[in-house]
Amino acid sequence: MKNRVSIILTCVVIAVLGSSCNDYLDINTNPNKATAVQAQLVLPQALAATANSLDVYNTYGSQIGGYAANAGGYGGFNETVSYAYTPNNYAGNWPLAYDNLEDYQYIINQTADDELNIHFHAVAKIMRVYNFQLLVDAYNDVPFTEALQGVAFLTPAYDNAASIYASLATELDDAMTEIVTGNGLVGKNDIDNYDILFGGDMDSWMKLANTIKLRLLIRGNGKVTFANTSFNSIGFLTNDALINPSYTRDNSRQNPAWDTWGFAYTGSAGNKAWIPTTFILTFYDGTKLNDPGRGSAMYFDFPNTGTNQLGYESTGIPKSPDGSFWYPGSERDGKVAGDTTGVLKGPDAGYPMFTAAESYFLQAEASVVGLATPATGTTQELFEAGIEASFKYLYQLPDGSQAGDYEEDAADYIASNNNKLVQFNLALSQAEQIEAIITQKYIALNMVNSHEGWNEYRRTGYPSVFGRGAKTTFASIASQSSRPDFLPSRILYPTSEIQYNSANVPEGVGSFSSLIFWAK
Repeated sequence: MKNRVSIILTCVVIAVLGSSCNDYLDINTNPNKATAVQAQLVLPQALAATANSLDVYNTYGSQIGGYAANAGGYGGFNETVSYAYTPNNYAGNWPLAYDNLEDYQYIINQTADDELNIHFHAVAKIMRVYNFQLLVDAYNDVPFTEALQGVAFLTPAYDNAASIYASLATELDDAMTEIVTGNGLVGKNDIDNYDILFGGDMDSWMKLANTIKLRLLIRGNGKVTFANTSFNSIGFLTNDALINPSYTRDNSRQNPAWDTWGFAYTGSAGNKAWIPTTFILTFYDGTKLNDPGRGSAMYFDFPNTGTNQLGYESTGIPKSPDGSFWYPGSERDGKVAGDTTGVLKGPDAGYPMFTAAESYFLQAEASVVGLATPATGTTQELFEAGIEASFKYLYQLPDGSQAGDYEEDAADYIASNNNKLVQFNLALSQAEQIEAIITQKYIALNMVNSHEGWNEYRRTGYPSVFGRGAKTTFASIASQSSRPDFLPSRILYPTSEIQYNSANVPEGVGSFSSLIFWAK
C-alpha cells in the first residue's frame, strides 16, 4: 500500500509539472538516454566524422585514380585490380557520407529560424553541400530531395545529378547570406569553441563556400543550369582548410590518414598492402618532370622509392616498410614517429578537407574558360600560386611550421622544368593550358585528396595516359575494362541500397559503361 501511495503522489507531482504518469510508469523508456542534443555539440563531431570519411574517399581515389598500387607479399586484390566491380567494392563510401549528412541535417533542423544559432545553421549547410558533392561525384544520381528525412522517406527517390549540382550551388549562396546576416547580429551564440576547422573565422567559411561553388560550376559548366553564377566578393580559399579536433597519438584520437597509412596508436604499422605507382613517380623522378623537393618531402627513400603498376603480382614487387612509403621519416617506430613533412606528417596533424592548391588551380581553370570570378592575378599567377601552395602544404610539419623554403623550391621547380606542364607560358592553346592546370592539380592532390584527382581525370582526361606501360598509364595491367584508357568509369551503388531501396536504384549502371554526368 505504501508503494502505491508513493507512486500516486509522484504522479501528482509529475502532473503539476506538466508531464504524464503513464510516461513515468513506461518501463520501455530509458530516462537516462538523451533524445536531443544541442546543435552546437554536434558540430565538432560532425566535422571530425567528415575527416574520417575523407580518409576512406582518399583511399578509394588513390587505388582507382593512379596514386597507389598493390604491394608485394599480399594477395586478394580481386576487383580492385580487374575493375570488374561489384556492389561490395568501396561500399563504405556511401554510408559514411550519408551518416555524416545526417549530422549536418540535424544541426540545420535544430537551428532553423533561430537567429542566435545562424552561424551554426550556415556552416552545416556548407558541409551538407560538400558531402553531397562527394556522393554525386562518386555515384552520379543519388537520393537528395527525399533524403535525410527519417521515417518520412524510408526508400528515398534518386534525384538527377545535374539538378542536385544546381541546388547545391543555391544552398551555398543561402549559407553565405546567412553568414553575412549573422555577422551583424548582437547576442548570437559564439561558434568559435565548436569549430574545429576554422576556429569560428566566418570569413574563411565564406571563402570555403565560394571555393566549393567554384568547383560545382567548373564541373557543371555547360551541363548544369545554375541560378546564380557569381561569387561573393570575399574571394576563395588561400589557406588550407584542415580539420583538427586536437588529434593526438591515442586510441581513436589520431589523424585518420596517419592511423590508416602510418601507424596505429600502439606503434604497429598501418596499411602496408599498397605502394606508390610507377606512373605517379614519373612526375617526381625526372621521367616526365623533375621534382626532388616534393618527392623527398612525401616519399620514403626517394628517389629510390619502391613502386608497382596496379595489377602486377609477380615476384620482385617491393614490400612496404613500416609506416608505408608515404611516410618519409627515417624513424620507423610508430610510438615515437611523427612530426615530419608530406601527406602523413604525424598523428597530431590536421586533416586536409580542401587545400589552397586546389583552390588556386580551380581559379586558374575558371580564368581559362571564362567563368566570372572575383579572383585577382593572371591565369599564370594563379597557376603558379597553386604549385607554391602544394609545396607549402607538403613542407608543413604537424604544428604548422615549415621544414623548408617552399617558395624557393617551388620557384626552382618551375624554372628547372622546361615543360608546358610546368611553365604556363609554354602552354599556348586552351587545351594545353587546361592540361597543365589539371596535371599540376593531380600532382598536388596525390594522397591528399586522391578522389578529387580521380574526379578531374574522368572530367578532363588529364593527366594524359596511353598504352599499357607502367610509366605511361595508371591503368591496371589486369584491367577488364573495355574503355580505350582501360580504366573504369565509376564504382557501383552499394549492396545496402540494392537490398533496401531496390525500387529506386538506377538500373543498368556498369563500372565501364556508366559516366558521372560531367565525365568525358
